[in-house]
Amino acid sequence: MKLLISAMEHSANVHLKSLLTQLGDDVEISGIFNKELGTPIVDLSALAIMGFVDALKKLRFFFKLKDEMVALCADVDKVLLIDSSGFNLPLAKAIKKKYPNKEIIYYILPQAWAWKKKRIPILAKTIDKLASILPFEPSYYPKDAPISYVGHPLLDQITEFKNTLNEEVKKIVFMPGSRKGEITKLMPIFKKLRERLGVKGILIIPTNFSQEDIQNLYGDLDGFEIRHETYKTLLEADFAFICSGTATLEASIIGIPFVLSYIANKIDWFIGSRLVKLTHVGLANIMWQKHKGRTIHPEYLQDDVTLENLLDAYQNYDRSSFLKDSKELRAYLEHGSSKNVADLIRA
Repeated sequence: MKLLISAMEHSANVHLKSLLTQLGDDVEISGIFNKELGTPIVDLSALAIMGFVDALKKLRFFFKLKDEMVALCADVDKVLLIDSSGFNLPLAKAIKKKYPNKEIIYYILPQAWAWKKKRIPILAKTIDKLASILPFEPSYYPKDAPISYVGHPLLDQITEFKNTLNEEVKKIVFMPGSRKGEITKLMPIFKKLRERLGVKGILIIPTNFSQEDIQNLYGDLDGFEIRHETYKTLLEADFAFICSGTATLEASIIGIPFVLSYIANKIDWFIGSRLVKLTHVGLANIMWQKHKGRTIHPEYLQDDVTLENLLDAYQNYDRSSFLKDSKELRAYLEHGSSKNVADLIRA
């Protein structure tokens, strides 16, 4: 089988790797993905964007890339789109217009239920198979839509979980994000927080950062131990302060109590807060709000990310309640998704 793939994000490629293992060696891939998985048509580093402003600057590049992907469709059996709705939705429409009978599978769907519900009928009409990773998501689609809950990809990656918590908090993890803007905004606050807590902090830094990157972005790291293995580090720690993103759901699944902190570019926040109709940004909180009508962890955004707020959240944290919710969250998600998505593709 020849499969055209569009996987632009790092997390999408982590999940794609698990999926390709399930599909086996008789699948030939082309398109956009991490070069460790094959020979892509573009280096993923060229696709990195930070917010709405940066995206606007690269519009011409992405239009050209979309045309290249449509051209590749002539020689493939099926198309797999993963996440990245800003690029993948226009790509899907362009493919369907030129090749109406070409099957398109969308894995990790656009969060249309959160900000553009009018897109749901378009998705249902344009995509042949919608692979949802959120248990509540199919309920937003028409009953005859080709959507099914396939499980969550993080349960393919995370295999060890916390079942008990230490009485005394000794190891605290700090995750200020993976992008320059996130790191430079959060690190000064995290440094003061570590000092006030009186602990040796554990700082998780992306493996692709050079020593020069670390020096420029993080500055003096006295009092911090640097780690790179996210899952193992979170499993062994007692508490965490984490920037918004997939890491917050990973922490919720693993079972380490944490506080979400996020400071976005002011322009991006202004635009995003008017487009997205959500009361929370943490992925676990969004799911728990839908499932239980409440949140699973505290989160502080923009001007609320202060030293005093983070200290207060830590000091008043109900860690036992969080651990219980974490176990229920894993049960709610049920299982990993790679096998089910592989079955969808082969069907």
